[in-house]
Amino acid sequence: MAATIDNSNAVQATKKKHLGIPEAVFVEDVDSFMKQPGNETADSALRRLDEQYQKYKYMELNLSQKKLRRLKNQIPQITQTLEILRHMQKKKETTEPMETHFLLADNVYCKASVPPTDKVCLWLGANVMLEYDIDEAQALLEKNLSTASRNLETLEEDLDYLRDQGTTTEVSIHMARVYNWDVKRRSKENLLKSASKS
Repeated sequence: MAATIDNSNAVQATKKKHLGIPEAVFVEDVDSFMKQPGNETADSALRRLDEQYQKYKYMELNLSQKKLRRLKNQIPQITQTLEILRHMQKKKETTEPMETHFLLADNVYCKASVPPTDKVCLWLGANVMLEYDIDEAQALLEKNLSTASRNLETLEEDLDYLRDQGTTTEVSIHMARVYNWDVKRRSKENLLKSASKS
């Protein structure tokens, strides 16, 4: 006897939750949509849809300006620091110092001679700097790079999803469908009024 498998749960489990972003529903039947609570008039429905659209635009702006920009700046910095650590790893077995330049201020560099070492200090942010062995620092930065790359990928997916929801709200329902429904309704009312007067 063959067992049947219900795929509905599996499909729902694979649907990704996007930061709690509500899904915009495409309205195929405007008449039934307008009968829902809160849609007493076309103006109230349009106002509600416009509020939803504005929320999507605000969330998109907030995500792209704050988180996306921060992650896109963070990943190259981590990568550059990892390259420096790998170079230091190679030099720590030698006795000759490493010649380098370090940033003092914007566009102001200072020449430095760094003796071979197996310790580095990493700036962790929030006025915190810790000393690590080079191997520990490299492992930490590789983990941070992996996390930042994964977060960037997830954030870009969330932004794409958010843009889709905004487009669905704006194009499918927002101005075109509900507005056209109201125009047709008013035309019918006007025809009925003129027919009843005759």
